[in-house]
Amino acid sequence: MGRMGQQLIKSSRIDKNIKLTTLTESTLVKKKIAGIKISLNEEKAFENVDLIIDFTIPKCTLEVLKIASKLKKRVVIGTTGFTQKEENLIKKFSKNIPILKAGNMSLGVNLLMYLTEITSKSLNNNYLSKIFEIHHKHKKDYPSGTALMLGKGIADGKGRNLYNLIGKKFLNKKIFPYGKKINFNSIRKGEIIGEHEVKFSNGKEIITLNHEAFDRALYSDGALTAAKWLIKKKPGLYSMRDLLNFS
Repeated sequence: MGRMGQQLIKSSRIDKNIKLTTLTESTLVKKKIAGIKISLNEEKAFENVDLIIDFTIPKCTLEVLKIASKLKKRVVIGTTGFTQKEENLIKKFSKNIPILKAGNMSLGVNLLMYLTEITSKSLNNNYLSKIFEIHHKHKKDYPSGTALMLGKGIADGKGRNLYNLIGKKFLNKKIFPYGKKINFNSIRKGEIIGEHEVKFSNGKEIITLNHEAFDRALYSDGALTAAKWLIKKKPGLYSMRDLLNFS
Protein backbone atom coordinates (compact mmCIF):
# COMPACT_ATOMS: atom_id res chain seq x y z
CA MET A 1 0.00 0.00 0.00
CA GLY A 2 3.07 2.25 0.05
CA ARG A 3 4.25 4.46 -2.78
CA MET A 4 6.72 1.92 -4.15
CA GLY A 5 4.24 -0.91 -3.66
CA GLN A 6 1.70 0.93 -5.79
CA GLN A 7 4.29 1.70 -8.46
CA LEU A 8 5.49 -1.93 -8.52
CA ILE A 9 1.92 -3.09 -9.12
CA LYS A 10 1.63 -0.72 -12.10
CA SER A 11 4.98 -1.74 -13.60
CA SER A 12 4.43 -5.48 -13.07
CA ARG A 13 1.11 -5.34 -14.91
CA ILE A 14 2.86 -3.79 -17.93
CA ASP A 15 5.78 -6.27 -17.98
CA LYS A 16 4.73 -9.37 -19.92
CA ASN A 17 7.45 -11.48 -18.27
CA ILE A 18 6.09 -10.84 -14.78
CA LYS A 19 2.94 -12.37 -13.30
CA LEU A 20 1.67 -10.72 -10.14
CA THR A 21 0.22 -13.42 -7.88
CA THR A 22 0.36 -12.15 -4.29
CA LEU A 23 0.15 -8.79 -2.50
CA THR A 24 0.92 -8.50 1.20
CA GLU A 25 0.79 -5.87 3.92
CA SER A 26 1.89 -5.91 7.56
CA THR A 27 -1.68 -5.21 8.69
CA LEU A 28 -4.93 -6.58 7.33
CA VAL A 29 -6.39 -4.53 4.46
CA LYS A 30 -9.84 -5.54 3.26
CA LYS A 31 -9.63 -4.69 -0.43
CA LYS A 32 -8.46 -6.12 -3.75
CA ILE A 33 -5.93 -4.63 -6.13
CA ALA A 34 -5.63 -5.96 -9.69
CA GLY A 35 -8.15 -8.60 -8.65
CA ILE A 36 -5.83 -9.87 -5.89
CA LYS A 37 -6.85 -9.95 -2.25
CA ILE A 38 -4.25 -8.42 0.07
CA SER A 39 -2.74 -10.91 2.50
CA LEU A 40 -0.65 -10.67 5.64
CA ASN A 41 3.04 -11.63 5.56
CA GLU A 42 2.44 -15.33 6.24
CA GLU A 43 3.76 -18.58 4.79
CA LYS A 44 0.56 -19.37 2.89
CA ALA A 45 0.78 -16.02 1.09
CA PHE A 46 4.16 -16.88 -0.44
CA GLU A 47 3.79 -20.62 -1.10
CA ASN A 48 3.01 -20.28 -4.81
CA VAL A 49 5.40 -17.48 -5.81
CA ASP A 50 8.85 -17.70 -7.42
CA LEU A 51 10.18 -14.46 -6.01
CA ILE A 52 9.26 -11.75 -3.49
CA ILE A 53 9.94 -8.02 -3.96
CA ASP A 54 10.15 -6.17 -0.64
CA PHE A 55 9.92 -2.38 -0.22
CA THR A 56 8.87 -2.04 3.41
CA ILE A 57 10.68 -1.33 6.70
CA PRO A 58 13.61 -3.33 8.20
CA LYS A 59 11.49 -5.21 10.77
CA CYS A 60 9.06 -6.34 8.07
CA THR A 61 11.88 -7.27 5.66
CA LEU A 62 13.42 -9.60 8.22
CA GLU A 63 10.02 -11.24 8.83
CA VAL A 64 9.65 -11.79 5.07
CA LEU A 65 13.19 -13.19 4.81
CA LYS A 66 12.48 -15.67 7.58
CA ILE A 67 9.47 -17.00 5.63
CA ALA A 68 11.30 -16.87 2.28
CA SER A 69 14.25 -18.80 3.71
CA LYS A 70 11.95 -21.55 4.98
CA LEU A 71 10.09 -21.76 1.63
CA LYS A 72 13.29 -21.34 -0.46
CA LYS A 73 12.01 -18.23 -2.26
CA ARG A 74 14.20 -15.57 -3.88
CA VAL A 75 13.93 -12.01 -2.54
CA VAL A 76 14.65 -8.58 -4.04
CA ILE A 77 15.04 -6.00 -1.24
CA GLY A 78 14.55 -2.29 -1.85
CA THR A 79 14.00 -1.49 1.82
CA THR A 80 16.46 0.93 3.45
CA GLY A 81 17.48 1.95 6.97
CA PHE A 82 19.04 -1.32 8.19
CA THR A 83 21.42 -1.39 11.17
CA GLN A 84 24.72 -3.25 10.86
CA LYS A 85 23.23 -6.08 12.93
CA GLU A 86 20.29 -6.35 10.50
CA GLU A 87 22.69 -6.27 7.53
CA ASN A 88 24.49 -9.25 9.07
CA LEU A 89 21.18 -11.12 9.41
CA ILE A 90 20.47 -10.53 5.71
CA LYS A 91 23.90 -11.99 4.86
CA LYS A 92 23.02 -15.02 6.98
CA PHE A 93 19.74 -15.56 5.10
CA SER A 94 21.57 -15.22 1.75
CA LYS A 95 23.50 -18.41 2.48
CA ASN A 96 20.20 -20.25 2.06
CA ILE A 97 18.39 -18.25 -0.67
CA PRO A 98 19.32 -15.80 -3.47
CA ILE A 99 18.87 -12.18 -2.31
CA LEU A 100 19.44 -9.01 -4.29
CA LYS A 101 19.58 -5.96 -2.03
CA ALA A 102 19.94 -2.39 -3.24
CA GLY A 103 19.39 0.96 -1.55
CA ASN A 104 18.40 2.19 -4.99
CA MET A 105 17.28 0.22 -8.06
CA SER A 106 18.16 2.93 -10.60
CA LEU A 107 20.84 2.25 -13.23
CA GLY A 108 21.99 5.87 -13.01
CA VAL A 109 22.34 5.84 -9.23
CA ASN A 110 24.32 2.60 -9.29
CA LEU A 111 26.58 4.12 -11.94
CA LEU A 112 26.94 7.16 -9.66
CA MET A 113 28.01 4.88 -6.79
CA TYR A 114 30.62 3.28 -9.06
CA LEU A 115 31.93 6.71 -10.11
CA THR A 116 31.97 7.80 -6.45
CA GLU A 117 34.14 4.82 -5.57
CA ILE A 118 36.54 5.55 -8.44
CA THR A 119 36.76 9.23 -7.45
CA SER A 120 37.35 8.39 -3.78
CA LYS A 121 40.06 5.91 -4.71
CA SER A 122 41.75 8.40 -7.06
CA LEU A 123 41.88 11.31 -4.61
CA ASN A 124 44.35 11.53 -1.72
CA ASN A 125 43.38 11.95 1.92
CA ASN A 126 43.55 15.75 1.67
CA TYR A 127 40.11 15.60 0.03
CA LEU A 128 37.17 15.54 2.44
CA SER A 129 33.72 14.40 1.32
CA LYS A 130 30.05 15.00 2.14
CA ILE A 131 26.69 13.79 0.79
CA PHE A 132 23.51 15.78 0.23
CA GLU A 133 20.09 14.31 -0.59
CA ILE A 134 16.49 15.51 -1.07
CA HIS A 135 13.33 13.40 -0.89
CA HIS A 136 9.58 13.94 -0.53
CA LYS A 137 8.16 14.97 2.84
CA HIS A 138 6.67 11.48 3.43
CA LYS A 139 10.06 9.72 3.60
CA LYS A 140 10.84 8.86 7.22
CA ASP A 141 14.40 7.51 7.26
CA TYR A 142 17.47 9.70 6.83
CA PRO A 143 20.05 9.64 5.43
CA SER A 144 18.38 7.84 2.54
CA GLY A 145 19.45 4.34 1.58
CA THR A 146 20.90 5.82 -1.59
CA ALA A 147 22.96 8.36 0.37
CA LEU A 148 24.36 5.50 2.46
CA MET A 149 25.09 3.57 -0.76
CA LEU A 150 27.10 6.55 -1.97
CA GLY A 151 28.81 6.71 1.41
CA LYS A 152 29.78 3.08 0.93
CA GLY A 153 31.21 4.04 -2.47
CA ILE A 154 33.45 6.59 -0.74
CA ALA A 155 34.43 4.06 1.94
CA ASP A 156 35.13 1.28 -0.57
CA GLY A 157 37.32 3.63 -2.57
CA LYS A 158 39.43 4.19 0.56
CA GLY A 159 39.36 0.51 1.57
CA ARG A 160 37.44 1.45 4.72
CA ASN A 161 34.27 0.25 6.47
CA LEU A 162 31.32 2.61 5.93
CA TYR A 163 30.10 2.36 9.52
CA ASN A 164 33.48 3.62 10.76
CA LEU A 165 33.32 6.60 8.38
CA ILE A 166 29.77 7.89 9.02
CA GLY A 167 30.00 11.38 10.50
CA LYS A 168 27.20 13.78 11.42
CA LYS A 169 23.65 13.35 10.07
CA PHE A 170 21.90 16.65 9.47
CA LEU A 171 18.22 17.17 8.62
CA ASN A 172 16.86 20.14 6.64
CA LYS A 173 20.00 22.27 6.94
CA LYS A 174 20.69 24.92 4.27
CA ILE A 175 24.44 24.39 4.56
CA PHE A 176 26.56 21.75 6.29
CA PRO A 177 30.29 21.20 6.69
CA TYR A 178 32.83 18.75 5.37
CA GLY A 179 34.40 16.58 8.05
CA LYS A 180 37.15 14.04 8.60
CA LYS A 181 34.30 11.52 8.38
CA ILE A 182 31.45 11.63 5.83
CA ASN A 183 28.76 14.13 6.84
CA PHE A 184 25.21 13.76 5.49
CA ASN A 185 22.47 16.35 5.01
CA SER A 186 18.90 15.27 4.21
CA ILE A 187 16.10 17.57 3.02
CA ARG A 188 12.47 16.44 3.27
CA LYS A 189 10.04 18.62 1.33
CA GLY A 190 7.22 18.52 -1.23
CA GLU A 191 6.88 15.51 -3.52
CA ILE A 192 10.48 15.33 -4.77
CA ILE A 193 11.28 11.79 -5.94
CA GLY A 194 15.00 11.92 -5.26
CA GLU A 195 18.14 14.02 -5.67
CA HIS A 196 21.61 12.98 -4.52
CA GLU A 197 24.93 14.80 -4.57
CA VAL A 198 28.45 13.77 -3.53
CA LYS A 199 31.11 16.44 -3.03
CA PHE A 200 34.88 16.11 -2.59
CA SER A 201 37.04 19.10 -1.65
CA ASN A 202 40.61 19.84 -0.58
CA GLY A 203 39.84 23.49 0.12
CA LYS A 204 41.17 24.56 -3.28
CA GLU A 205 38.63 22.83 -5.54
CA ILE A 206 35.33 20.97 -5.35
CA ILE A 207 34.41 17.87 -7.34
CA THR A 208 30.66 17.21 -7.55
CA LEU A 209 28.83 14.07 -8.67
CA ASN A 210 25.03 14.13 -8.74
CA HIS A 211 21.84 12.38 -9.88
CA GLU A 212 18.19 13.49 -10.13
CA ALA A 213 15.18 11.17 -10.50
CA PHE A 214 11.97 12.42 -12.15
CA ASP A 215 9.78 9.29 -12.30
CA ARG A 216 9.19 6.67 -9.60
CA ALA A 217 8.85 4.02 -12.35
CA LEU A 218 12.65 4.26 -12.59
CA TYR A 219 12.85 2.27 -9.34
CA SER A 220 10.07 -0.23 -9.98
CA ASP A 221 11.41 -1.02 -13.47
CA GLY A 222 14.83 -1.58 -11.91
CA ALA A 223 13.34 -3.88 -9.26
CA LEU A 224 11.61 -5.97 -11.93
CA THR A 225 14.86 -6.17 -13.92
CA ALA A 226 16.55 -7.34 -10.72
CA ALA A 227 13.82 -9.95 -10.17
CA LYS A 228 14.25 -11.42 -13.66
CA TRP A 229 18.03 -11.54 -13.20
CA LEU A 230 17.88 -13.10 -9.71
CA ILE A 231 15.55 -15.92 -10.78
CA LYS A 232 18.53 -17.73 -12.35
CA LYS A 233 20.96 -17.25 -9.48
CA LYS A 234 22.19 -19.54 -6.71
CA PRO A 235 21.98 -18.58 -3.00
CA GLY A 236 24.05 -15.51 -2.21
CA LEU A 237 23.81 -11.78 -1.53
CA TYR A 238 23.80 -9.76 -4.75
CA SER A 239 23.59 -6.07 -5.64
CA MET A 240 22.64 -4.01 -8.68
CA ARG A 241 26.36 -3.77 -9.34
CA ASP A 242 26.43 -7.53 -9.91
CA LEU A 243 23.49 -7.23 -12.29
CA LEU A 244 25.03 -4.33 -14.22
CA ASN A 245 28.44 -6.07 -14.23
CA PHE A 246 30.49 -2.98 -13.36
CA SER A 247 34.12 -4.09 -13.21
